[in-house]
Amino acid sequence: MTPESAMVLLQRALVLALLLSAPMLIFGLVAGLAISLLQAVTQVQEMTLTFIPKLIAIAVALFIFGQWILVSLTTFTAEIFTLLPQAVR
Repeated sequence: MTPESAMVLLQRALVLALLLSAPMLIFGLVAGLAISLLQAVTQVQEMTLTFIPKLIAIAVALFIFGQWILVSLTTFTAEIFTLLPQAVR
């Protein structure tokens, strides 16, 4: 395996990590913004009020996108294993 192909593989791994984490981050961001807006309007400053809805939103995102995440990770892992014999030479 050449250094260039290793860098391409590393770049693909990082892009895949970003893509797979994006749905949970976006759902958590939206939930956090909604709760922050609610807290600003009602002036209720309770820490558990921010944590629990974010946790639920991330769990919902994981439930919705879980199969896609699993398929993407499995496909990438299979590609890595097929490239493994070339890497050991």
